[in-house]
Amino acid sequence: MDTSTNRLATAPVGKLLFTLAIPNIFAQLVNMLYNIVDRIYIGRIPDVGADALTGVGVGFPIFMIILAFSSLVGMGGAPQAAIKLGEGKRDEAEKILGNSIALLIALSVLLTTIFLIFGKDLLYLFGASDRTIDYAWDYIKIVILGAITIQFALGLNPYIATQGFAKYSMLTVLIGAVLNIVLDPILIFGFDMGVQGAAIATVFSQGVSALWVLNFLTGKKSTLRIRPKYIRLKKSYVILILSLGISPFIMQSTESLLNITFNTSLQQYGGDLNVGAMTITASLMQMLMLPLMGLTQGAQPIISYNFGANNFDRVKQAFKYLFISSIAYSALFWLAVQIFPRVFIALFTTDPALVDVTANNMRVYMAVVFMFGAQIACQQTFIALGQARKSLFLALLRKIILLIPLILILPFFFTNKVFGVLVAEPIADFISVVVTVIIFFTSFGKILTEKKIKKQSV
Repeated sequence: MDTSTNRLATAPVGKLLFTLAIPNIFAQLVNMLYNIVDRIYIGRIPDVGADALTGVGVGFPIFMIILAFSSLVGMGGAPQAAIKLGEGKRDEAEKILGNSIALLIALSVLLTTIFLIFGKDLLYLFGASDRTIDYAWDYIKIVILGAITIQFALGLNPYIATQGFAKYSMLTVLIGAVLNIVLDPILIFGFDMGVQGAAIATVFSQGVSALWVLNFLTGKKSTLRIRPKYIRLKKSYVILILSLGISPFIMQSTESLLNITFNTSLQQYGGDLNVGAMTITASLMQMLMLPLMGLTQGAQPIISYNFGANNFDRVKQAFKYLFISSIAYSALFWLAVQIFPRVFIALFTTDPALVDVTANNMRVYMAVVFMFGAQIACQQTFIALGQARKSLFLALLRKIILLIPLILILPFFFTNKVFGVLVAEPIADFISVVVTVIIFFTSFGKILTEKKIKKQSV
């Protein structure tokens, strides 16, 4: 048994979870800089900062779709590989890794082709105006051309984390983020490249991160290694990856659809200023979501490996620590943004009108995010346990079944149409959290019992 997997099986669960989670949380916070540092600098471009920021926000759904496909493969394959390692089937785990690489290559080619052909037309559908379209396209077309670097960096990094190498996984993100932070002001202001400079900085930085991941997964430290003979698409492994990956894919891709729905509705009822406010609010939501995802990534290797090895007490302990920590963080975040919204908004803009609108909108939009940690902990644990159907339903529930229809319907019931759009978020959040928690706690024990019976029958 390798040292990393031995820790997953034997180290004290609470200490191990935070040992793995802290680098992942740090990595997620740094990863957030890929998006918000661009926006911080773009919002300060002389004379055109507000329009440029809105344009980049309009292009954000395309960026999120690219990220979603990396999650489809990475988050679909990595937990499955960890379960196989727990069962002592390393060769099977490496076949999953090889199929993931082949999938990422195929998806990158497909996405680049589609978005280069239809991207500009899509931006208008996503809420761009004639005033902001040039900024949106200048930024996103470079991101599209660099899609394969993003796919490899983010789609393969979970295979490092799932083995328990949290620090190396963190370095994947840290290397790229530091480069991005350094290159942004140089290219945006020093070379006067504006939003194109921000996009080049992001793509180049992700490319360096991708090289780091590939180097690790072909090196001696990694328990799972890339084997060229396995880099091909085999139906059984592709189905295995996609069945579990569809849930994080929907979470990511529907973020794009959600962003589009918000932007178009706010453009209709409130104009460019409200779209710009949503761009800032969406960035602040990342400050909530990404650390929560870091916590779940710390717990996932422990849960998946020990579930595969039938160490159910360790699975239960890991979930308990994850659940409590996630709720505590989301509650503290909610308190901070409700009391000091302008402190957060000042990171992105100094435009007085935009600050006022964002502060008002944000309080409504984030009214119940204090509950959000419970949903993320339960939903991501379903993924770690390989529960594709349950995680898929919960991914669909909040955004597709509840939130998007409410965004479109609620404005008809309010004189203030913008408020009607924004209040859809807390209503959907409350319902989805309650449903998720009920489903999880009524099925968690059954899942462990079924796995135990299955093991005994083999």
